[in-house]
Amino acid sequence: MDPKDRPSRATEAFFGRRRGKAMRPQQAAALETGFTKYRLDLTAESPRDLSDLFEADVAAVRLEIGFGGGEHLLHRATESPAIGFIGVEPFVNGMAKMMMAVKERPLANLRVYDDDATRLLDWLPENSLDGIDLLYPDPWPKKKHWKRRFVSPVNLDRFARVLKRGGRFRFASDIDTYVNWTLLHCRAHGGFAWQAAEAADWHQAYEGWPGTRYEAKAIREQRHPAYLTFLRT
Repeated sequence: MDPKDRPSRATEAFFGRRRGKAMRPQQAAALETGFTKYRLDLTAESPRDLSDLFEADVAAVRLEIGFGGGEHLLHRATESPAIGFIGVEPFVNGMAKMMMAVKERPLANLRVYDDDATRLLDWLPENSLDGIDLLYPDPWPKKKHWKRRFVSPVNLDRFARVLKRGGRFRFASDIDTYVNWTLLHCRAHGGFAWQAAEAADWHQAYEGWPGTRYEAKAIREQRHPAYLTFLRT
C-alpha cells in the first residue's frame, strides 16, 4: 500500500508498561538476534501478499495482538506450519521470552512487532488477514479508563479493513464488563457477526486452546473466561 493511501487517523496511544524487571544477558542477546530475523520493518512498503513476509510457504495469515509470554502464539505457530502468524507485543520482557523460545526452536512461519498494534494495522494491506486474536487484553477495569480499551469503534474499523470476508476476530477475557463492551461494540459496528449458537458457546474455549497464564490466574481467582468469535461479514 502506498503511504498516501493509508488511513489518515492517528494511531491510538499505547497505555501499558513497556518494561518490567531487568532482562538477563541471554534474554537481551536473544532479543537482539531474534529481531534481526523476525521483526517487521514498518518503514518498508507493506507487501501486497502477506505470505511474502515469511520464510515458510503459508496459505493464510493470522495476527495476535498482545501475545504476553507467547504461550498461545507459540502453540498455534508450531501446530500450524502452513499458516503465517504475526505477533504484536510492546512489553519488552514478553517479547524477550518469545525470542528465547524461537532461538531454541526457530519458526519459519512467524513474524513479530514490538510497538503499537494500531501502527501495524494501518500498515497492513486491505483484506490481507484471515484472523485476528485479542486474548486477555488489558481490561482497564475503572470506568474512567474504558476509553483506553483496545476494542473501540476506530480499531474495529481497522480490523474490518484488514480482515478478509469470512475472517475471524477472536476475543477472550475474564472481565465481564469488557466482554459485554466487546459484544456491544461489535454489534454496533455492523461488520462483525457473533458466532454463538447457544449461550454456553462463549464459555467454551477455542478448539485446540492451550491455555495461558492469564487464564489460569483468572480461574484461580474464580473468574469465568469468555471466548467470543466474530465473523467478518
